[in-house]
Amino acid sequence: MEKKILIVGGGAAGIMAAIKAAEKSKVYLFEKMPRLGLKILISGKGRCNVTNAGPIDQLIKAFGRNGRFLHHAFYAFSNEDLVKFLGEIGVRTKTERGSRVFPASNHSKDVLDALKMELERRNVTIAEKTSVKDLIIVNREAKGIVLKSNEEIFGDAVILATGGKSFPGLGTTGDGFDMLAKTGHTIQPLYPSLVPLVVEEKWVRDLEGLSLKNVRVSVSVGKKKVSHFGDMVFTKQGISGPIILSISSEIVSSLTKPLSFEIDLKPALDEEILDKRLLKDFAKYSNKEYKNSLGDLLPRSFIPIFVSLTGIVPNKKCNELTKEDRKKVLRLLKHFSLTVTGTEGFAHAVVTKGGVLLKEVDPKTMQSKLIKNLYITGELLDLDGVTGGYNLQAAFSTGFVAGFFASNDP
Repeated sequence: MEKKILIVGGGAAGIMAAIKAAEKSKVYLFEKMPRLGLKILISGKGRCNVTNAGPIDQLIKAFGRNGRFLHHAFYAFSNEDLVKFLGEIGVRTKTERGSRVFPASNHSKDVLDALKMELERRNVTIAEKTSVKDLIIVNREAKGIVLKSNEEIFGDAVILATGGKSFPGLGTTGDGFDMLAKTGHTIQPLYPSLVPLVVEEKWVRDLEGLSLKNVRVSVSVGKKKVSHFGDMVFTKQGISGPIILSISSEIVSSLTKPLSFEIDLKPALDEEILDKRLLKDFAKYSNKEYKNSLGDLLPRSFIPIFVSLTGIVPNKKCNELTKEDRKKVLRLLKHFSLTVTGTEGFAHAVVTKGGVLLKEVDPKTMQSKLIKNLYITGELLDLDGVTGGYNLQAAFSTGFVAGFFASNDP
């Protein structure tokens, strides 16, 4: 007899769970927003970084201490499997710097449209603008769901794919955590992750939109030093960009007090070589004012702030600069500091750090160990990876596994 599978949440995990479960079962997909997959649409700045083409070990490593939980899911539905599947439903992909995989068209809408057509082809019943407020649990077994309208819908298994708390405007407001907490699941503390950081220094607003390329940012958290190399950008409130988002995932739980960040603006040059470079530049511009001598080293809009922070008189001629002046410039180029006081919150976070305690979920099936026939996927799990397509792959993989076992388990 055909099973009836109820899936709550129409993001990447929910859609993939529905597609897989529909091979053998009648599937009902519930989404509280007016459309499915809104987070897919905005991912990768609207280009949809669907996965990362690196080896599986690299994918696991991207999730830090909890990454091993995904071992089975990543082998059951790997990045290669995802790319092949997307190709089969009409989405050609391309691989870019950092092994990031995007649709060849550069449009996330093409990915979402193809997934929706596949749901239709597999006769998945989709209920949009339909909020689920509770689970029906009888004798530690999931029997169905309760809609916001109080209507009860019964089924053979429930797959929760409601996402975390990041981008609440797109529907991910943490409903799934509330439902799971009621059933006795442990929810690890929730933090915004892969999120822009807020800094104490007010001058950053004058640099809004300025990118710094190939810099190294470091911060010490207790005895641990976190350091990333790459690109960053100044925002109205602080700092963002690839390396800042990645660092945020490692420090958000420690932001109970301000943290001192250090930027090495010239990481490819050691201090001795950089000092020789400064001597050369100051000789080249010997008759110019100090404030006009740094154009070969720094972006133009960054120079006034940098000059101010060195404490050297801006109008001082380069041929008047002392060795001590040069040391100040050198020190700031290698140790430019910022004080991070917080984050821009869940509204600007790519993913949620924290979630359902992994010990309470079977990594081979995504079934809850506390509630039979209840499957937990995607961002609800205590898993968050760095940027680069890893988090979407985790959503697709855990959704695939849940969809398979929900429709195949006896």
